[in-house]
Amino acid sequence: MIFHGGFYYYSESRDNRRIYIRRSRTIGGIAADQGVCVWTAPVTGRNCDHLWAPELHLIDGKWFIYYAADDGRNENHRMWVLESEGSDPRGRYHCRGQLQTGGWAIDGTILTIDDGRRYFFWSGWPGRRNGQQNLYVAPMKDPATICGERVLIATPEQSWERVAMPICEGPQVLKRNGDIFVVYSASASWTADYCLGLLHNKGRNILDPNGWVKHGPVFRKTDQVWGVGHCSFVKSLCQTEDWIVYHSKSSPKPGWEDRDVHAKRFTWTSDGFPDFGAPLPRTLIPELVVAQPPLRELAEA
Repeated sequence: MIFHGGFYYYSESRDNRRIYIRRSRTIGGIAADQGVCVWTAPVTGRNCDHLWAPELHLIDGKWFIYYAADDGRNENHRMWVLESEGSDPRGRYHCRGQLQTGGWAIDGTILTIDDGRRYFFWSGWPGRRNGQQNLYVAPMKDPATICGERVLIATPEQSWERVAMPICEGPQVLKRNGDIFVVYSASASWTADYCLGLLHNKGRNILDPNGWVKHGPVFRKTDQVWGVGHCSFVKSLCQTEDWIVYHSKSSPKPGWEDRDVHAKRFTWTSDGFPDFGAPLPRTLIPELVVAQPPLRELAEA
């Protein structure tokens, strides 16, 4: 989810082949909007199937959507990018092609630092076989071109990152007062133990692996809420509050079919780190009439 021009925009994939964008004046109102299909994958080709986790970004006055897709075989998953053909984020897009990530890749996102340099973050395999996902970063020449080798910045070596499978994925950039954070999802997404970790860049060199310090878990399950992960960040309408948008499971049983989307206000610690608190129990969440996938807006307890 992003905020632009007085509206919240929420990008999602449907049926493994189509990208939709919803729009609303409020965070919770996103659930009531049916969304507009802005792009459909080709019938055949390297990006025809398993379209996952599209992200909408406004870069230098143009809209771009980064998404993962393959040809029907998971080992061929790569990152791809769409570019808008006009100024409307819910208008027509054309595919600019595949980003060169050096192997299997999903969950790509963008960081632009103050001097204009741009970097691409994603989750990838260390080799050619499934079994572990790391976080990588690489510099970009333009919004559709990676111009350097991938740099490893995080591996799932902690116990909370290794439930069912060692995974670091879903990186999201969060910046405040000169600090750069990458909040990411850890452990297997189909389990109750899916959670969020955090990388803090202290050295200012985005491509220095030693400049990233890991903390976590920073957002995790409770006795009543499970599988919290894959987040994004927006401001409130008044632009004074910080909100985290994430999904969670309605059951501790393994699987993806019971996930829905939530939003929660968060604060900051005295040393400048985000404090996400704990996910609120579903019994405290006001029910909304929603289209699928559902989204519920959480109020602070």
